[in-house]
Amino acid sequence: MADMKKKDPAAQPVKRAPRKLDELDKQTLAMIEGTATRVRSSIDGRKLPELRFPTRSLSNVKYDAKVGYFELGRGTSARALSVNTVKSFAQTLRMMALSREMIGEDTFATKREAYYVSKNWGEAKFNEQPESDMVMDDIEAMFSVSGVSREQLRYIPDEHGGAVAGELIVNDTDLETGKVERIDCTKFGSGAYSIPSLVEHLTFETKAKFILCIETGGMFQRLQSHKFWKKSHCILVSMAGVPTRATRRFVRRLSDQCRIPVYAFVDCDPYGISNIYRTLKVGSGNAAHINRFFCVPQASFLGVTPNDIVDYKLPTHPLKDVDVKRAKDALKNDPFFKIHKPWARAMAQLITMGVRAEQQALARWGLNYVIDEYLPRKLKATAQFLP
Repeated sequence: MADMKKKDPAAQPVKRAPRKLDELDKQTLAMIEGTATRVRSSIDGRKLPELRFPTRSLSNVKYDAKVGYFELGRGTSARALSVNTVKSFAQTLRMMALSREMIGEDTFATKREAYYVSKNWGEAKFNEQPESDMVMDDIEAMFSVSGVSREQLRYIPDEHGGAVAGELIVNDTDLETGKVERIDCTKFGSGAYSIPSLVEHLTFETKAKFILCIETGGMFQRLQSHKFWKKSHCILVSMAGVPTRATRRFVRRLSDQCRIPVYAFVDCDPYGISNIYRTLKVGSGNAAHINRFFCVPQASFLGVTPNDIVDYKLPTHPLKDVDVKRAKDALKNDPFFKIHKPWARAMAQLITMGVRAEQQALARWGLNYVIDEYLPRKLKATAQFLP
């Protein structure tokens, strides 16, 4: 038998045929190529090239309630090519080159896949995924000033978005064939539609009156299994804790396109309020460069509120030290709480009470009390919701 030489599959990558680029793809490629050209020009001119990134922290954000989300301030940081930064500089350029390749081939990589792709980069490879994630975030921040997100750079998270049930048709277009699939979110039985990682191509049909974003999977399952959406003509969205980018973008596009309000139903504790709800509504300091895409400024807070603990005589748990610290930090440093005085009073009230309450605490009055009494009563007084 003739000798057979094994071929390294990495040496012969499968290439997809070039495709027609849309305007945003062209813009993204132009930014990548323009950045690379500036770096090359600096090197040719015997100057140290540098890349400049917005500073991503709460200290470098501004918040205007009329705008509706945290915006980046003017703070920036530079990454100049030097002996100490040569590896991270090379990694940044290689990550941008990978984006360029994926846009041209109309494909994508999960954050985990991008980390493993770097194993072919020799000395520029990443040792751990947090390193590649940070470089990815830096590139997104650098390009975000021109409206380019990580998804447009063709990097997506490994986890899917939240779950959806209720009076909604999702039109999902196959990006290769152009065929449109009409997904009826009332037809999943006891299950639900899972929000995909990429949602920009989705369109919606609905006659629902509002979107209800729910913190916990258990509460979402109760409302879905009893078809609360049918009784109240709404769309249920499970956030499963701090909502993913895909979940926030899905809710934002759905609310904008169909012109329906968004209500949040989360636990009454500093984390549920200052992390989960605030992230949904105005974004975060670390992600200020993309908050205008991935937050829902029109959202308002249905509950559970500190007043609900008293009015409904809910069972509670003591605030932990970390809860108190988070609440005090929010009151002292967070622009959202400084501007929205009702929220500052509510958070201060929670500290004074020294307790927290979960959504499930409403079960004290019966497993379906939340469906039969709490939510209907709340929904009759939407004008009283916290901002």
